[in-house]
Parts: sequence; C-alpha cells; structure tokens
Amino acid sequence: MAIAHIVVLTAALLTLLCLPCVVAAVVCADELAMRRMWTRTGRQEIRALRRLDREMRAADPVPSLAVLDNPSIEQIAFDLRRLAQQRRSGPTRHSEKWLAAVQRAYDDRLCLACHCLGVAEHLGPLQGMDRDLERMRMEHDLQAAGLALR
Repeated sequence: MAIAHIVVLTAALLTLLCLPCVVAAVVCADELAMRRMWTRTGRQEIRALRRLDREMRAADPVPSLAVLDNPSIEQIAFDLRRLAQQRRSGPTRHSEKWLAAVQRAYDDRLCLACHCLGVAEHLGPLQGMDRDLERMRMEHDLQAAGLALR
C-alpha cells in the first residue's frame, strides 16, 4: 500500500512541476513559428535592400546640377524653408498637381543643398516611402551640416 502512495505522490508532484513548462511550450510555440516565418521574409527584405543599395551606388549623381549656375547656400536654405511650408499648408492640400510640383521643387533644392555641402544623396532612383525616408535622412544630414531648415 505504501508503494502505491509513493507512486501516486511522485506522479502528482511531477505533474505539478512539469505542467508550467508544458503550458509555456504551447504558448511560445506560436511565437517561435512567427519568428521562423519572419526570418524568411526578413531575408527577402535584406536581399531587396542590398539590391537597392547596389542600384544607388551604380546611379550617377545628378549630372544636371553641375551645369546649373548654382545659387548661394543662403538662397537655397530660404527656398527650402518656403517650399517646406507650402508642402505643409496652403494650396498644396487641395490640389494633387500643385503638391507634386512643390514636392519636385523641394526635392531639387534639397539635392542642390546636398551637392553644395557635400552631403550624400540618393533621391533619384527612389519612389514612395523609400523616397520619403531618404528625404528625411537628407534633411537630418543637412541640419547636422549646419543648414537651418526650420
């Protein structure tokens, strides 16, 4: 009889000790599956970023800037501030064509400022969100170089 009690007591204790581990394994199994799926898509995203990086290195920096008669950096900074305000408010909010024109002018002046201050820029081959992120990076680098954009 004592052996039966020892076996039952041992089984109960093992169940109590192992149950939290089993529950944790079941709960974390979904997270592990998501990590495995993320690493697969992460590899594809890394490949796409590397491909984009190669394209940006191969792209010739804007050649038309070399033949332009460059305005002073003060004039460029003034234009950038004016165009930035037009992007945020004004008639650009009501007209997509006007917004696109202001955005193009802003990008041209941003590239010109980068060219004048020796800041790397890769705005040309980019589109969509990548272009917006590159624009933000350029603005940050220009501000770090001493250009007051705001």
